Amino acid sequence: MRDKGIHYDTGLHFMGRHSRPSFDPGDVEREMGIIAGELHCDAIRIIGDDPGRIDTAARLAAAEGLRVWYSPFPCEMTEEQMLPYFTDCARRAECLRREGADVVLVTGCELSMFARGYLPGDTFADRIKVLTGPDREATLRGVPQRVNAFLGKVTDAVRPVFRGPVTYASSPLDGVDWAPFDIVGLDAFRSLRNAATYREDLRKEFAHGKPVAVLEVGCCTFRGAGDHGGAGWYVAMEPDGVTLRPDLVRDEGEQVRYIDEIMPVLAEEGVDSVFWFSFLDGRSPHRTHGGPDLDMASYSIVKLIEEEEARPSRPGIWTGLPWEPKEAFHALAGHYARLGRPGAGAPGPDRDPAA
Repeated sequence: MRDKGIHYDTGLHFMGRHSRPSFDPGDVEREMGIIAGELHCDAIRIIGDDPGRIDTAARLAAAEGLRVWYSPFPCEMTEEQMLPYFTDCARRAECLRREGADVVLVTGCELSMFARGYLPGDTFADRIKVLTGPDREATLRGVPQRVNAFLGKVTDAVRPVFRGPVTYASSPLDGVDWAPFDIVGLDAFRSLRNAATYREDLRKEFAHGKPVAVLEVGCCTFRGAGDHGGAGWYVAMEPDGVTLRPDLVRDEGEQVRYIDEIMPVLAEEGVDSVFWFSFLDGRSPHRTHGGPDLDMASYSIVKLIEEEEARPSRPGIWTGLPWEPKEAFHALAGHYARLGRPGAGAPGPDRDPAA
C-alpha cells in the first residue's frame, strides 16, 4: 500500500452548521506532527470549502513530509459556482507542488449528493430524503451522465493549471467514467448492505487499469455502527438531523473492530492508497455529562473535548489540544506501523508546467 492516510477536515458548511468552527493554525501544525509521527501516516486528504484553510493545512502537512491529497469540498454549490472554485484550488495546489510538496488534486466529493442540480432539493437534507423515499430509482436516472459531463469540464479546466495527478471522491451514485482521471477514487464504506460483495466490488474498480484509492472508509462510535457504514451518522440522529437518538450505546471498540476487519481486505486487494474517515469532527463533542455525547455519531478517531478545563492535562504530545485519542487512533496507528512507509511518490503523471 503506497499511501496510508487520514481524512482531515478544515471546515465546511453542512446542514446549517460549520464542521470546524475553530481553526487554529498552531493546533493544526501540532496535529500534522501527530498524524505523521504517532499515527504513522505518510499521506493526508485535506478537505474543506475554504481554499485558504485548505492551503494552510496543506503547507503544514507538507512540512511534516506528508503527501497531500488537496481536496476542495464544495457543498450546496451549483456547477456555475464550482468550476471557478475548482480552478482556483488547482492553482493553489500547483503552487504547493512547485515548491516541492507531493500533491494529488481531488476534484470534489460525491457531487450528486453534496452539490445542487443533480438530485431534487436545494439542500443536502432535502436530497437525502429523496434517496430514502419510494422514488429513489426514478430519481437516479440520468444522474451519472450529468455528473460525468461536469467532471469532464472540471478536468479540462484544472489540467492546464495543475500538473500533478488528478482524481475525484466518488460514491456509487455518481457512476464515474474514470477515463479523464489518473486515479480511481472511492468512498468505500462497508455495511451490512454490501458486506457480501465488498471485495468483489473493490476488484471491479481495478479494471480501469489505474491505481485505486479509498478516499473514505470508517464507522461511527456507537454499538452496531459498523453495520451502517457511511450511513451511521444518519441512523444515529432523530429525523431533525440534529438530535441524537436516545437508545445509542457508546462503543469505541466498534471502530476498532471495523478497522481490524477492513484494513487487511484493502491491503490484500491491492488498494494503492487509503484515507481513514476521519481525524476530528469539530461539530460533535464527547460529553460525559451536561448534554448528549454527539461523538457517538462521529467517525473521528479522536474525541473533541468541549470544555477547555476538561482537556487532557497529563504530559503528552496532545496536552492542551481540544481532543484526545479514541481506541481507534491506537488501532489505526498499529496497522499503519505494521504496513511501513514505502516512501514512493504519488501515483499518476507529473506534468512539466512548461509543456
